[in-house]
Amino acid sequence: MIVMKFGGTSVQDASAMREVAALARAAADRAPLIVLSATARTTDALFEAATRAEQGDLAGALELHAALLDRHRGIAQDLLPAGVPASLQAALDDLGRELDLLLRGVALLRELSPRSMDAIASLGERLSTRIFAAFAGAAWVDARTVLHTDAVFGCARPLPDLEARCAELLAPQLGPGRIVVTQGYIGATPQGLTTTLGRGGSDFSAALFGAALGAEDIQIWTDVEGVLTADPRIVTAAQPIAELGFAEAAELAAFGAKVLHPATIQPAVEKGIPVTVRHARRPQGRFTTITAEVRTGRPVTALAHRGPVSVLTVASARMLNQSGFLAKLFDVFARHKVSVDLISTAEVSVSLTVEGDAPLGPLVADLETFATVGIATGRAIVAVVGERLKHTAGITGLAFGALRDVNVEMISMGANEINLSIVVRQEDAKEAVKRLHGALIEGGLA
Repeated sequence: MIVMKFGGTSVQDASAMREVAALARAAADRAPLIVLSATARTTDALFEAATRAEQGDLAGALELHAALLDRHRGIAQDLLPAGVPASLQAALDDLGRELDLLLRGVALLRELSPRSMDAIASLGERLSTRIFAAFAGAAWVDARTVLHTDAVFGCARPLPDLEARCAELLAPQLGPGRIVVTQGYIGATPQGLTTTLGRGGSDFSAALFGAALGAEDIQIWTDVEGVLTADPRIVTAAQPIAELGFAEAAELAAFGAKVLHPATIQPAVEKGIPVTVRHARRPQGRFTTITAEVRTGRPVTALAHRGPVSVLTVASARMLNQSGFLAKLFDVFARHKVSVDLISTAEVSVSLTVEGDAPLGPLVADLETFATVGIATGRAIVAVVGERLKHTAGITGLAFGALRDVNVEMISMGANEINLSIVVRQEDAKEAVKRLHGALIEGGLA
């Protein structure tokens, strides 16, 4: 069997759902499990409605609620012009009443707990899958009955009984000629409390279900023809990558590329199941396959960039020949829960990059008790990723030749063999990406 996951833009309206249904029917002989996200913009609308309710604006929250339900009823009517089945109409009515009660409860208490937010956020996937299942003639499965999680609302993690529950509740419904649909992003505690899996949750759900069921392929259908060599909005010559190693995908995702986040596909990688990234509107087009075993020997695979970031340069004469200084330094970052991306060291100083919105005030105050601190904001990281990057002679010369008149403020290479990262001013990042793509990828190293 296979897993086919479709994101919000792939099910944003009736036309898009028809295309998804056609893809599901074409794959019916492979016993597909269809994992759907909420329709585009629905989750944002649910968060906005919940926030308005918490602020006491119940009328505004219910206005968003009504618009959301009307839009989904409109999709159902468009897909089923002969008449919406009574069972689907009843399901939509029930979901509408549930959302109404949740929003009124939040407004009454003026409190939006993570538990309440998860219950509200789950409505998007439950609406989209009900409508799609009715149109496609698919079996509908409530993911919350299968995917049990811990009670960390907003970022729940699956419990180890998933394989057994999939074998009991999902596998018997799967088979050639049958389509089964369920939700991404949501689960439930063993006590039945609704949870969500956080950012990238629908991809994570697809990987979890695929790994638990022993799928032969996990297909992530989106709005691009796979993973590209660079952001196509910046580099018009960016091309899809046919094969991508898991480590390469991890590096690209960490530095801002629109790649499946590695954490979301880890279950599939651990089971040796390939994950393919495909374009929902171009099913015959190119796509990317991500596995742990890919060995292409490419010096350069792709470029990514992320910003804004801030660069902190921490200097102290005490660093010289003193053990424990770095431990003391990183203890400060740990206490303030600030993650560090890049690190570059000298004899008496350390430069580090942190996210642009990191709480620098209290962090720097603690650091200045034992060192001087310089701060540079408005910077960006540009990463060159490739399987044989470190072992390809002359590659750094090509890279820095391309950037000859761009001021590079920090360099990081060597923590692994597949990433060369530089820090530039944010306004120079796009130009740096264009030049590096031209010199390294269009120049023949990819």
